[in-house]
Amino acid sequence: MFGWEFPPHIAGGLGTACYGMTKGLAENGVEVLFVMPSAYGDEDQSSVKIINASDVSCNVAIEDIDEFFEKVKFLRIGSNMVPYLSPEEFEETVEEEKERQKKEFRIQFGSKYRFSGKYGKNLMEEVARYAAVGAEVAMENDFDVIHAHDWLTYLAGVAAKNVSGKPLVIHVHATEFDRSGENINTEVYRIEKAGMEAADRVITVSDLTRNIVINKYGINPGKVVTVHNAVDFEGRGEVDMPRSVKEKVVTFLGRITFQKGPEYFIEAAALVLKKCDNVRFVMAGSGDMFNRCVRHVAKLGIADRFHFTGFLRGADVYKMFALSDVYVMPSVSEPFGISPLEAMKTNVPAIISKQSGVAEVLKYAIKVDFWDINAMADAIYALVNYPAISAMAARCGKDEVNALKWTAAAARIKKVYEEVIEND
Repeated sequence: MFGWEFPPHIAGGLGTACYGMTKGLAENGVEVLFVMPSAYGDEDQSSVKIINASDVSCNVAIEDIDEFFEKVKFLRIGSNMVPYLSPEEFEETVEEEKERQKKEFRIQFGSKYRFSGKYGKNLMEEVARYAAVGAEVAMENDFDVIHAHDWLTYLAGVAAKNVSGKPLVIHVHATEFDRSGENINTEVYRIEKAGMEAADRVITVSDLTRNIVINKYGINPGKVVTVHNAVDFEGRGEVDMPRSVKEKVVTFLGRITFQKGPEYFIEAAALVLKKCDNVRFVMAGSGDMFNRCVRHVAKLGIADRFHFTGFLRGADVYKMFALSDVYVMPSVSEPFGISPLEAMKTNVPAIISKQSGVAEVLKYAIKVDFWDINAMADAIYALVNYPAISAMAARCGKDEVNALKWTAAAARIKKVYEEVIEND
């Protein structure tokens, strides 16, 4: 299994999902070798064996280096195209570039790449190098199936398939259309499409995402299957947090980016505060729209009732839920969305956008269109002012999420493994 992050070092929901999924697979009798770019050594390996890509040497036991390049088909990131070349000159240029890459590879033969495992400026370079290490890992280990999570690891999955001949399953937690709307990064889209086309089966986290994969990427519907995410509550006790404010607390928790709809939350907050003053709003997270949201709050004149916490992780997330009376996820596009499940587990009623995958599995969350700030404000107002509504949503919501376990989701994933192995 190829991933990019694993608890406790996470930047979003992907690492959390991988953790719950590997534990669920272990309970279903599946052994997982989890490859990640940069492991810290403090990851929980009770259900999984972690392979640190930064510790893997590229010293494949192949006599002819050309054979390696024949076996591993790399998708080169970036372009060395030169305009106005004749066909003959272009072919010559390509051959020179191939020889340069082979020479460079010989020099680095036996060396290790030091991955940051972050999402920095050299991300594309790390994705390409991770693919090279993916091929090496595939040649050194014994396994039955390859499972790659999100676009960062798709090339590693493809490289591993090319050298091993084993079936490839890719897991789509989000697409470039979710992250960027219609203004997509074409390089990321190209990697996503290549991974989906090379895969023997594509798992999506919701039917919403499945439709995007089929319609936007042109993937055969017959090989795309939905397995909804779950949530892992093991080892998490009840958090008792003293309240320092008498008002009700309404929380947004997630990346402060366009995809998550933070400005709709702010607009709804302003509408609620025009009708009642017994409520405070919290925006917990960080992202490229953080400063814009701070200015938006100030412009609306609600800064005395609106709080920014910055990015929260681990126990601080649970403490924030314990302090909350309402959780709102107004995402413009959310392939799934685990945070409402975590909130509802903590007895916090949730308001979620209809444009989220988790809306497919929740009956007791209040669902609104992300753009309908009036409906969002009405739902918030009802939950903070009518105790009977809030109590019912909290009670039924907790019962509902307790039934969404990773063991059941992992059983469906195992069935996908068995099908691709049988058809291989």
